[in-house]
Amino acid sequence: MPMRNIKTWHFNGGLHLEEFKEISTQEPVEPAPIPRRLILPLHQHIGEQAEPIVEIGDKVLKGQQIARATGYVSLPVHASSSGTVVDINDYHVPHPSGLKAPCIVIDTDSEDQWIKREPVNYQAFNPSQLRNIIREAGIAGLGGAGFPSFIKMNPGINQSIDTLILNGAECEPYITCDDMLMRERPHDIIAGLKIIRHALNASRVLIGIEDNKPEAIKALREATSDEENVDVVAIPSLYPAGGEKQIIKVLTGKEVPSNGLPPDIGVVCHNVATAVAVYRAVDIGEPLISRYVTVTGSGITRPRNLDVRFGTPMDELIVYCGGHVDNIDQIVMGGPMMGFTLMTPDAPIIKTTNCILANKDALPEQPAMPCIRCGDCAAACPVNLLPQQIYWHARAREFDRIQDYNLFDCIECGCCAYVCPSHIPLVQYYRFAKTTIWQQERDKKKSDIARQRHEFRLERLERDKQERAERHRRKREALANKASGKAGSSGDIGNDEKKKAIMAALERVSAKKTEKKTWPKNIDSLTPEQLKLIKEVDERRARAKQKRIEAINSDSAPETVEK
Repeated sequence: MPMRNIKTWHFNGGLHLEEFKEISTQEPVEPAPIPRRLILPLHQHIGEQAEPIVEIGDKVLKGQQIARATGYVSLPVHASSSGTVVDINDYHVPHPSGLKAPCIVIDTDSEDQWIKREPVNYQAFNPSQLRNIIREAGIAGLGGAGFPSFIKMNPGINQSIDTLILNGAECEPYITCDDMLMRERPHDIIAGLKIIRHALNASRVLIGIEDNKPEAIKALREATSDEENVDVVAIPSLYPAGGEKQIIKVLTGKEVPSNGLPPDIGVVCHNVATAVAVYRAVDIGEPLISRYVTVTGSGITRPRNLDVRFGTPMDELIVYCGGHVDNIDQIVMGGPMMGFTLMTPDAPIIKTTNCILANKDALPEQPAMPCIRCGDCAAACPVNLLPQQIYWHARAREFDRIQDYNLFDCIECGCCAYVCPSHIPLVQYYRFAKTTIWQQERDKKKSDIARQRHEFRLERLERDKQERAERHRRKREALANKASGKAGSSGDIGNDEKKKAIMAALERVSAKKTEKKTWPKNIDSLTPEQLKLIKEVDERRARAKQKRIEAINSDSAPETVEK
């Protein structure tokens, strides 16, 4: 199909940054060596932590599920090579805090033996079945956020998706893993695109790639030449064009509303690497156990991209690419804008690791100076916020007022902090404010639940007290009426009603027996003595029934009842 000219739009602000991308695209991607030990965190995505289903000493195969999802927003974890589980404990994980978290540790056996893989024909499955396959494969968004992909493929029964966007912008400096993926595996991307499109029933697909990636654009245009309503669009190189809301604006002209989601405007956005993971899960039957990772920075002598198994320690990759951990001052997971510094070099690769940026002779952070109200932060903000006002309210802990400035629309891209002449760490203030507000909401919710439970308990105790008092009042009144011999008292009325209810029940039972007309069976061969015994039993039952009726009518229990 001939290439169509697709109109593009612009978002507010943004930055032209020095890219440093060409240094890691000089060599083809190759698989990283299998590490001697894999450290697999149970929490590698947005949502609830997975729960181990293996024990120490278990033998596992490559692709075997070793931890199951624990909630709706949760994903399982799979072994990225075959070996033996040697520990389930807390280890250092890639997180800004530098704290430890639960991990499953596997000593690999170098055999790399797969489980039995079961590919399926996606066209024979409905969207719900496809989402379950994708969920069981443990696929999270590989663009960096790590949101479970199956949820984004379920917009809801009241929302229809018109446009599916594959995000290949990769706008942050240094990172080139998606660029190399698009160059080397364009047909895998298109195969995954078809599966996602089938699950969403989207009418058209747009693949957005920054114009500084001509080889990737060419490869995908060739791969989509025969596809209907699939367009590869070159978009301007402007950070953060790879942000979800920004690429939607550039490609469609639509804006995701404040506190809204892309499906609200009929759009769903996935990363190109996520599409490849979907293809491998459905068409090959492989869970998500590895990804392309860029290893680069001034501390790396051979920057490149590798296909890395999850759980591989980062320091091993640094050494493999010619770096020396002892000579590296800073290791950043992600890019220089939105990545974070790691406290330890042996943290493992996880699903959201797209880049390891190892820097030597890193410059120290500049001390923050007072805000001079220059307004550069507002001009650079791609979401049209007022960063200066948000900063002042966050610093003053005025968390009620800060939400009037749409704090939660901030994507934490770092543009404001990058251009700030006073070197104020603005994004850290925004993260602090968000975290505090979320904690306050959680505390408020817990407090509301506790208050409701306390109020319910007080209501129950008061109700029990009133019912007990009413029972005592009735008993006292009944005793008083009985002592005075009054007729027609409330106690007598209550007894009369009780008698009537009992008599009515007996009459209903008698009527049912009459309707059924049940007669004794198998009595033809009985002896006269047996017949006589049966007759005596029937007579005793009749006398007992008559005594019960007389006792009810006389308001006194029968003295004896024949058995």
